[in-house]
Amino acid sequence: MSIIKVKVLPAPYKYFIKIFLLVLLFPLSTSAYEITDKSNKRISVPDSIMQNIFTYSPSYSKVVEGYKAEVYIKGLIDVHKKNIFLRYVPSMFRIENGTKKYIVESISDVQYSAPNIYERKIKAVSSTFKRSNGQFLNMLDLMKMNIYSSSMMSDKLLSPLDKDNSRHYKYILDSVYVDNNIKKYKISIQPKFSGTQLVNGYLVVSDSIWTIREAYFEGVYDMIHFKFKSVMGEEGSENELLPIYITIDGYFKFLGNNISLNCDTWIKYNYINFLKSSPKYVRRNKHHHDLSKSYRLTCDTSSIINDLGTMQKMRHVELSVKEDSIYMAYLDRKKRLGSNPKSEKKPNMLLSLGDLLISSYDINLSDLGSVRCSPLVNPMYFSYGHSNGYSYKQKFKYNKIFQNGKSIRIVPQIGYNFTRKEFYAKMDAEFQYLPKKQGTFGLSVGNGNRIYSSVVLDKLKELPDSIFDLSKIELDYFRDINLNLYHSIEPVNGLTIRTGVSMHWRGLINTSRLKLEKPISDSEWAKLRGISRVYNTFAPRITVEWTPGMYYYMNGNRKINIGSSLPTFSVDYERGIKNVFHANTSHERIEFDVQHKITLNGVRTIAYRVGGGIFTKQDDVYFVDFANFSRRNLPEGWNDDIGGTFQLLDGAWYNSSSQYWRGNISYESPFIILKSLSKICSKIQHERLYGGILFMPHLNPYMEFGYGIETNIFDVGIFVSTNKAKYDAVGMKFTFELFSK
Repeated sequence: MSIIKVKVLPAPYKYFIKIFLLVLLFPLSTSAYEITDKSNKRISVPDSIMQNIFTYSPSYSKVVEGYKAEVYIKGLIDVHKKNIFLRYVPSMFRIENGTKKYIVESISDVQYSAPNIYERKIKAVSSTFKRSNGQFLNMLDLMKMNIYSSSMMSDKLLSPLDKDNSRHYKYILDSVYVDNNIKKYKISIQPKFSGTQLVNGYLVVSDSIWTIREAYFEGVYDMIHFKFKSVMGEEGSENELLPIYITIDGYFKFLGNNISLNCDTWIKYNYINFLKSSPKYVRRNKHHHDLSKSYRLTCDTSSIINDLGTMQKMRHVELSVKEDSIYMAYLDRKKRLGSNPKSEKKPNMLLSLGDLLISSYDINLSDLGSVRCSPLVNPMYFSYGHSNGYSYKQKFKYNKIFQNGKSIRIVPQIGYNFTRKEFYAKMDAEFQYLPKKQGTFGLSVGNGNRIYSSVVLDKLKELPDSIFDLSKIELDYFRDINLNLYHSIEPVNGLTIRTGVSMHWRGLINTSRLKLEKPISDSEWAKLRGISRVYNTFAPRITVEWTPGMYYYMNGNRKINIGSSLPTFSVDYERGIKNVFHANTSHERIEFDVQHKITLNGVRTIAYRVGGGIFTKQDDVYFVDFANFSRRNLPEGWNDDIGGTFQLLDGAWYNSSSQYWRGNISYESPFIILKSLSKICSKIQHERLYGGILFMPHLNPYMEFGYGIETNIFDVGIFVSTNKAKYDAVGMKFTFELFSK
């Protein structure tokens, strides 16, 4: 993460803000679609083929309310080239030296429930991978493609069957023919410009009823170039609107690695439920947010069959000679190793260390639980910031779920800031004792941000705005050791109440810029400055968080929240008490926060955050340390969103006021302003617009506006800030996003 601030002339920011507001408030105009045949003859729009497709597709996308099916997947993997960089790819299967071809098969029960809930229980799996952990492509994501919906592949691709998306595509009438006495149209699809959310290919459409008989798409999905073909059920049959056969060809190239995949999927439907009435008139009961029936497959813990002989009896189609030879070669390798144990090399300490350094790994401790750790050398955990400098962190995860649904989670984190030469450590631990109500006891302990006391706030009040300069004020920093104990419970769906205590032990660090002829101790420095060397805090705390309309499902005794289309509201109250556990300061803090992410049609989203906080009832030195308005000492991860915060705001400002009021908004769309530069920017997944406003003393208001792009490799944003309607700074933030999405 990189923040660069540059002072420039104030004039340009006004034009930047105007462009930002114009694009945000006025969406791109939708150009009229048209169809041409190969002779470039236009077909009249009112009676055109596409007009009928656009009319019928929304209904067809919703008519299937649910189904159950058995799915057989067969995948062939060819490793054309590989090198050590392949180990940096998360979830990549382990490749054996000298082995270029692999096969994997699976048979699963898949259950779909409207609007977009897919659950899969694997019944049998067979492969020639040396280890089962790892995958080249998540086939379930490709199974989620609803041909008639406005987006495809988990809302990552814009469907050419949607009227709003048609402005991005050209439709060419390729041919017209008759099959089983029904006229069919083959329509070629071409994107008007390059983009990772657009596809090209063709559709075969039946006349009169305007259903899709066959669809073929090519595109890019998470750095994988794919070719997708779907054959729909027979006309007039119950599965007419659903695919019965899917084939996928995928190609992955990364830093000299070249891997290809061919995957065939056969689907047998056991049950299809059609929507009998419009959802608008379906009466909702008080439990309509409980989707447990849609997730019953998740609750099934039956064992997975991994015997090749059983797979031979269960598979839907016979293997080809080529496919069978891959299994034969795999069995031959196992036989040779089994007959000659010496041929299996002893563990090499250097190779094991190499795996530890550059590979994610899981350690299953049988009945004790599981430990997961990211690679010790992972570029996604390095960061650089203008104010924080270079830093790195490592995270470990321990999880244990008991048969009754109770669980234990422990997440230690360590990190080091190379610029400040500071070591950070943190540990979060939770015991969920009442999984039906998410009743949890938790603990969090660590060393937090270096912070200065409220003595500085008094100095800031004395400075008029005309000569105010935060960088010239002497700050006495304190190191912070903190401990949080809490209990959390969800008494009713969507309402979480957390109670507990927060304790801080803060000690003075003599980092003043004042030069003394003779160095003195922290105690002597504190006496010289008229402050204490140590400040302790004991503060009971309560947080109430409410998300109306929260959907969930029950996995046995465990309640799993899925999400809501409505905003999340929270109130956080804390009261410091003196003379408890040697506490020598008191304060009162209250904050409120509202967060909401709205998904729009066409893979577009709007996210906003509004909140504020205030410290009151202080009778001594205290520390301004807000929960929802703070700068972290180490990044939470490179895949954090750039929006929702203030990128150019100096870290000292977060502790320089006893109150704040803020608002942030971001708009994300595949195409905003770079559509005309598609040949140059064809790898861009999304464009984003950012806006933020902050009210606090000496920053009244502080505003930031930004524009950013997202790719599979990195995210970058350019920002400009103003203070009291005057230009302040311009800067950039860069985050490394390789394989983190």
